[in-house]
Amino acid sequence: MNSTQTNPQISLASYLVNRILAVKPLASFAKNRARTMMIKRAESIGVPWRDNVQKLSDRDWNEEIAEVENRQIQYPDYYLNSFHAYEKGNLSWEAAWEVESAAHAVHAKIWSEGDKNGDARLRQSYHQILRQKIEIEPHSILDLGCGVGMSTFALQEIYPQAKLTGVDLSPYFLAVAKYRARQKNKQVNWLHAAAESTGLPSASFDLVSACLVFHELPQTAAKAILLEARRLLKPGGYLGIMDMNPRSTIYQKMPPFILTLLKSTEPYLDEYFTLDISSLIKEVGFTTPDILVNSPRHRTIIAKS
Repeated sequence: MNSTQTNPQISLASYLVNRILAVKPLASFAKNRARTMMIKRAESIGVPWRDNVQKLSDRDWNEEIAEVENRQIQYPDYYLNSFHAYEKGNLSWEAAWEVESAAHAVHAKIWSEGDKNGDARLRQSYHQILRQKIEIEPHSILDLGCGVGMSTFALQEIYPQAKLTGVDLSPYFLAVAKYRARQKNKQVNWLHAAAESTGLPSASFDLVSACLVFHELPQTAAKAILLEARRLLKPGGYLGIMDMNPRSTIYQKMPPFILTLLKSTEPYLDEYFTLDISSLIKEVGFTTPDILVNSPRHRTIIAKS
């Protein structure tokens, strides 16, 4: 795998931030600060974070989690790390109940000073490129790292005739996804599995999509997931990836304090920012990918099997 760091200043900033985050009390402070800022931002733009979480936490989730959880699953080590200021990462109800509000908060300032529609606009910008670059009408779509289903439902809106499958490692996220699907009267096959080892039949999908997933992966997992996506796609099928754009000037010029907060919640950000994903996609058997900017800080990658 070819990994390169194109900006020495970012490398130095990352090194200094890593030294700070290696001190546990400072890392805990950064995580708590990042979380507090997200909650305040959400509520400042009209997203009732605390009320949303309260409504979800008041429910009995036994039915949903029993329907989706695979108790035999073996979690990869990287997934047991702390993510997004949660000590248990995505393996907690708190993370599952807060992810929708967090998405609105994180994406609120992509195009403006604060707009709760930023998340929807981001996903639309990804889908516009999918429509432009994919030369088929996909009948079977796999959403890798589907979380609570936000990306899955968004894909279903633009491909209403397609059969959707959502895969995620968190049974808590999938339980919320199943609940939301019932609310929306949507039919989705939810699968509790690792994206790098789904157990699904080979050559069974026209489109494999991964939305905001790869920045949360070490490079070894990124390669394994791309290999699995290649296996799962039919001949002539498409891979779609939408994620942070390491070449965005927003990240390259990010103030050290903000970079510290960001990295405190994203433990594999250095590996993602130094990954030559274009070369890796070709290495595992895809065509040379198209890489297009779809927001001031995100990119879309499209490749064909």
